[in-house]
Amino acid sequence: MGHIPVLLKEAIQYLNAKDGDVILDSTVGGGGHAKAIMQKIGKTGTLVGIDQDAAMLDRLKSKFQIPNSKLILINGNFRDLDKLIAPHGFKKVNGAVFDLGINSEQFEESGRGFSFQKDEPLLMTYKSDIGPNDLTAKEIVNEWSEKEIADVIYKNGEERYSRRIARKIVERRKEKPIKTTSELVEIIRLSVPPAYRNNRRIHCATRTFQALRMAVNDELPALEEGIGKAWELLERGGRMVAISFHSLEDRIVKNFFRNKAKDGEGKVLTKKPIVASKKEKEENPRARSAKMRAIEKI
Repeated sequence: MGHIPVLLKEAIQYLNAKDGDVILDSTVGGGGHAKAIMQKIGKTGTLVGIDQDAAMLDRLKSKFQIPNSKLILINGNFRDLDKLIAPHGFKKVNGAVFDLGINSEQFEESGRGFSFQKDEPLLMTYKSDIGPNDLTAKEIVNEWSEKEIADVIYKNGEERYSRRIARKIVERRKEKPIKTTSELVEIIRLSVPPAYRNNRRIHCATRTFQALRMAVNDELPALEEGIGKAWELLERGGRMVAISFHSLEDRIVKNFFRNKAKDGEGKVLTKKPIVASKKEKEENPRARSAKMRAIEKI
């Protein structure tokens, strides 16, 4: 199944992109939001798309055949978006979009260990070209201390059994290195109570996998940096839209927008976060946890 953009109609509505605008898609991913944005900005507009996954950008280049829109795709982390955009001559943008979290195509097809339902190498990095100095989930579970692992799982995943899971990880790695997602899932299953292990609503490995992925990619600090830099690039009257799938991400966005409004620099357009309709949640399970917020720079 390909990537289905979440809250697409709502994001496009609040972004309010116009013909000729320069729009920054900080997490271009599968291009769902980008395609709709390009239809709004027309042949005189430009969409600048950033993504850490070079393989994803290669697929987008062949997927997008829209001659009337300009499309600039840049490989990198949006925390560095000021440096990434500078060589292309853009000093300001008219709008910015952050669609946070993992892309469905990465989850299902990357082979990097994002899914606990597949037996893959324990990597969990968004980068398709992994260097020797890049952090992976394998390094975390095999080299970090029990306390560090427990803290990451609790902080990023809000996992109530983080201590038990960390303890079992350390016990198991003494026998042999933990290299695959299947090995980690089995460790988690053995760490938690039967009722939690057999919960039909949420898999017992969900929060741990999420926590490790967020740690590997340093997602929360990157969001704080990236959203701040995007704001500096935003023209007055321009809008920023952020879609989050995690309470900690949403908190960062909410606080940033609220502080800009308090300082008289922005007008929050969403008093409460916009959530997916019942129909969208049924058609796209990923939409269930999505929260969208928007702000206009004044």
